[in-house]
This record gives sequence, structure tokens and C-alpha cells, in this order.
Amino acid sequence: MKQIIVIFWAFIFGEVIGYIGGALDALPYKPLEIGVIAAIVALITSNMIPLLSKPKK
Repeated sequence: MKQIIVIFWAFIFGEVIGYIGGALDALPYKPLEIGVIAAIVALITSNMIPLLSKPKK
């Protein structure tokens, strides 16, 4: 369930950031591409944080 929530919010935030960034740089807005990339980056990041924060034995 955690992964679905991460994908949902990453897609939403990616769309907002992509729209604003595209408007500032006068680039074309590609909603599906931006959302998918944001979701992939968020999944990788959210899964790597617990692995990196484990204490060494």
C-alpha cells in the first residue's frame, strides 16, 4: 500500500513541478512522461532510504 501512495503523490507533485518548470523554461509540457519519471524516481528514492539508514553491524 505504501508503494501505491508514493506513486500517486509523486505523480501529482511531478506534474506540478513539471508544469511550472516547463513554463519557466518555455519547454513543451508532456504530462504522462513527467509523471512517470517522477514516480520512478520517488519509488527508487523511497526504497533506498531504509537501505542506506541501516546501522552497520
